[in-house]
Amino acid sequence: MLIFVVLIAISYAALMIAFKKGWGRLKEPLYDYETPENSFSIVIPFRNEAENLPELLESLSLLNYPLELFEILLVNDESKDDSEKIIAEFIENQPQLTLKLLQNNRSSNSPKKDAIKTAIEIAQSDYILTTDADCKVPQYWLQSFNTEIIKNNPAMIAAPVTIEVENPKFSTAFEALDFLSLQISGAGAFGLNKAFMANGANLCYKKEAFINQNGFDGNDNIASGDDVFLLQKFIQQGLKVSFLKDKLAVVTTKPLNNLKKLVQQRIRWASKTPAYSSIFAKLTGLIVFVMNLAFSLSLLLGLFKLFPFPYFMIIFLVKFNLDFVLLYNACQFFNQESLMRHYMVSSVLHPFFSIYVAFLSLFGGYQWKGRSF
Repeated sequence: MLIFVVLIAISYAALMIAFKKGWGRLKEPLYDYETPENSFSIVIPFRNEAENLPELLESLSLLNYPLELFEILLVNDESKDDSEKIIAEFIENQPQLTLKLLQNNRSSNSPKKDAIKTAIEIAQSDYILTTDADCKVPQYWLQSFNTEIIKNNPAMIAAPVTIEVENPKFSTAFEALDFLSLQISGAGAFGLNKAFMANGANLCYKKEAFINQNGFDGNDNIASGDDVFLLQKFIQQGLKVSFLKDKLAVVTTKPLNNLKKLVQQRIRWASKTPAYSSIFAKLTGLIVFVMNLAFSLSLLLGLFKLFPFPYFMIIFLVKFNLDFVLLYNACQFFNQESLMRHYMVSSVLHPFFSIYVAFLSLFGGYQWKGRSF
């Protein structure tokens, strides 16, 4: 038993230390942005987002980039609310922007991938930049991507996303910390040259590369994964990918503030893990799953004196301290240090949450945007 516990602790520690090292290797820019020269097609699929679209559209109108070098392609995925009306009013009030409203052309089991593909088919720019309708983009967003392209010429650029929090209650903080753990782990993997995870709410890639790699072909039977599977496909084909560690390129998204919706969202994210092509990604998932399972079981069994307390403390101290260091680094980057006030309780509950989501993703479906998958 002791050997098993020690092996789990060592494996998890090695993984977290590696992510920390990878995160440290990523350098923040000096903000000496290059002269704008690259063009971007900003692609935004949406479904029943009337509540969120006004903030997104306003942030897009404030972008500090030449108007002739970007277009906005909004793709309606069978919305039943006032989303189209809101967009029409925005177009009327912002005639200087090149903005097109498209209807999703469904051809697969993945509505979002179909929407992105629908937009790319008419996109006029060299680079595709995706985000979500419940997000806000920063003013220097395109400036940052343009500079990264000029300096490093990657085929794909993943960039940071965070949940918007202000004096958060515990449930929001729990959701935000969970999200940050994914962000810094994914970014750390880029720093290790083992990239396997990106977020479609802030993702840029060459239109030509997307077409040459046949886009989402090969994974369009999986509802989600427009970001992860495309990243792994690019890497498999030897294309250069990078992570943009720029605080002025951070896209913010709204918290769900709903446990049921949070579980459904995380099931959707976890359900694509078995289809990963990256061995490092699968190994990471396995180590994290086993660690969370060991933590949960040892704590429950320990309460009934069915598991040695010293063994649980090994697991607890390794996980608690290493997660703290990694999350604190993430909170510093995103200026969200206040979230760490909730870390103690979150660190105990999170393994149970993760195991629950993992089992549901393996044995059941999920609800997303009013649809069942």
